[in-house]
Amino acid sequence: MSGAVIDIRGLETRFGTNVVHRDIDLAVEAGQVVALVGGSGSGKTTLLRQVIGLLRPDAGQIRLFGQALFSGDARSDRELRRRFGVLFQQGALFSALNVLENIAFPLRELHWIDRDAIHDLVMVKLAMVELEPRHAWLMPAELSGGMIKRVALARALSLEPELLLLDEPTAGLDPDRSEAFVHLIRRLSSQLGLTVVLVTHDLDTLAALATRVAVLGEQRILAYGPLEDVMKVDHPFIRSFFCAERTQRVFARSRV
Repeated sequence: MSGAVIDIRGLETRFGTNVVHRDIDLAVEAGQVVALVGGSGSGKTTLLRQVIGLLRPDAGQIRLFGQALFSGDARSDRELRRRFGVLFQQGALFSALNVLENIAFPLRELHWIDRDAIHDLVMVKLAMVELEPRHAWLMPAELSGGMIKRVALARALSLEPELLLLDEPTAGLDPDRSEAFVHLIRRLSSQLGLTVVLVTHDLDTLAALATRVAVLGEQRILAYGPLEDVMKVDHPFIRSFFCAERTQRVFARSRV
């Protein structure tokens, strides 16, 4: 599909006799911010892990930027993975490395950037996520929950990706820090021209960021499109998730 950064066709996922996904099709166009939502066990994080190549589907195909994932060509797959960045739910920082070393890790893996250039790039990424140079020398254990998210985001952006994938980006944050982090993601995605896919159950995050919503349930995608269209789909889960009184208040507030 022309313009599709992510193109999933006929995807099936099974764990033993448990079928998680069946015949899933999903296309994410360049510049979109797509939220994956669904009930517990619907396969949201599993789908995200398949898109980044950590899990191989049992059937179907995933193409990123028009190129097949799991192509079998190690060099091609490695180049493809440099075009996206990932923010895991708990940050997944290396506990034995300081902030600078965590953000520098993907850059050092390239082996063609010298030490001074890496240091300078890390400082740029710290500024992008609204952290100060002095924070570069802190260890993960010395960081607040909000700072861990920002450092992990800086690392995800270290290779200048075109695609950013986020797994529950505001999980564990209090409302103020959650709102600030959402504003940061929105600003960076706009400034950098990113395509974003996020797994979230948080309605405020969904309302503030998503241009498209994909609802997973019953082993398939129940609805996909702009939020206003998805909310009109007549399905029990969609009605309960999007049409409750609190949900309506959140969405009304996001449009003010």
